[in-house]
Amino acid sequence: MKRVAVTTKHGGAGTGTARAREGSDGVFAVSEFLLSMVESLWAASLDGRQDKMESAIKAQHELERIEQQIEQLESLAGDNQAAHRKLQQLHERVNALRLQIYAHLNAWEKTELARHPQRPYLLDYVERIFTDWSELHGDRAFGDDPAIICGMARFHGDEVLVLGHQKARDTKQKVYRNFGMPNPEGYRKALRAMHMAEKFGRPIFTFVDTPGAYPGLGAEERGQAEAIARNLREMARLKVPIVTTITGEGGSGGALAIAVADRVLMMENAIYSVISPEGCASIMWRDAGKKELAAQALRITASDLRELGCVDEIVAEPEGGAHRDHDAAAALLDAALQKNYCPLKKIPAPEIVATRYNKFRQMAQFFHEE
Repeated sequence: MKRVAVTTKHGGAGTGTARAREGSDGVFAVSEFLLSMVESLWAASLDGRQDKMESAIKAQHELERIEQQIEQLESLAGDNQAAHRKLQQLHERVNALRLQIYAHLNAWEKTELARHPQRPYLLDYVERIFTDWSELHGDRAFGDDPAIICGMARFHGDEVLVLGHQKARDTKQKVYRNFGMPNPEGYRKALRAMHMAEKFGRPIFTFVDTPGAYPGLGAEERGQAEAIARNLREMARLKVPIVTTITGEGGSGGALAIAVADRVLMMENAIYSVISPEGCASIMWRDAGKKELAAQALRITASDLRELGCVDEIVAEPEGGAHRDHDAAAALLDAALQKNYCPLKKIPAPEIVATRYNKFRQMAQFFHEE
């Protein structure tokens, strides 16, 4: 009886192993088939047989599914070296296709990427780049605006002020943060914090990610335009170094109100514009559906703005975008911030104000030669 029990047990284990292997082979075959379909879809879009925008979106969704399946297969592969080699080949094909897709993104596709709900927001960067974070609240006049966050922190040992727009991912938090659109009290809170930083000689790091300042009736009654204009004037006069990073959307005066800086950095897939593509299309052609044409005409991408001299440096993102790897995105931004901040802290206060003034005076000067 004991021998029969042992035989049965071994037989069951062997059958289970065989079934697991068959299951993993089936998942691998499905993944390979899906990847081939995605490659064909993307090739058709490049040839003009499919809509490129629609194909890019579908391809990205399918690649995410395939990567999830590859992760499952890796856990099942165990010591099977042949399976690991096949999985590595799939990884390489997925990465190569993703690079092709992102290399062909137009201005509107980058706009959608800048608005991706999984992109890291200000608090994600604060957690990974800064230490000893202590948040400040309120404008001492009306209230506290959760759409803008301010706080003291340390950046590689230096005491600094960090402030910027904060978006959210779930519905409750989106409403609380007002979808990243500040009211006047948000800008007044930011200015109060900046004056405090100037008083104690602390450099300022600002992070921009907003569709724009909130255009509601209450915001206008409380002086939205005046709050933004005052920030523009006062930031130009601050006697401490200012480094700004556009991490996602940089929308109109709502972005510029915290972006008058000595160094303006821009994430690779961010956008920075006087108006949204949809708003521009509605005004110019009375048709929001022409948003792709508007995005192209506005020249809102990082490469366009670097060429125009509106930003000083483009910060690289991880493969596929910052939303795919928050830690890697923060590490790349950390290095860029150090590179741009270190020279600034050695410049005397009067010189830094004069340099900032000249920087913005020299923008948008175009000369035509006969």
